[in-house]
Amino acid sequence: MPDIFGVISDATRRDILQLLLERQLQDAEISVSEIVAKLELSQPTVSKHLKVLREAELVTVREEGQHRFYSLDSEPLEMVEDFVIPFLSAGFDTEVTVEYLSETGEPLLDADGEEILPEELASAAENIGRAVASAEHRVKELVARFRLRA
Repeated sequence: MPDIFGVISDATRRDILQLLLERQLQDAEISVSEIVAKLELSQPTVSKHLKVLREAELVTVREEGQHRFYSLDSEPLEMVEDFVIPFLSAGFDTEVTVEYLSETGEPLLDADGEEILPEELASAAENIGRAVASAEHRVKELVARFRLRA
């Protein structure tokens, strides 16, 4: 199998993969002529790039008469993801520990010795939790986009 990084390093092939992804999200295939029209490239150029993508097992083809319909097979991109993720997550501590402390740094405890949070801080903690969840969602979106466009 060709080096996946070399295959996706070409901007035209990445554009083709993006079109295939859009079609996959619609649960559909795309023909060579549609790729030619959308990317405004020659048919031989598109065919050459599709051959490289086929050899890398990034696309599957279905023949119907003289027409060929392509669809995305993103499994080989998992190797790219496995390689890139450690770089993207370096320096991030993904484990979160919550401890509620008073202004003096003492743990806030209830009558049973369990940690508690005063009501005014509970609201602030809830807002922080929402912000963290939103940030986590955004990071995941960016990582997904990076995987598709890198």
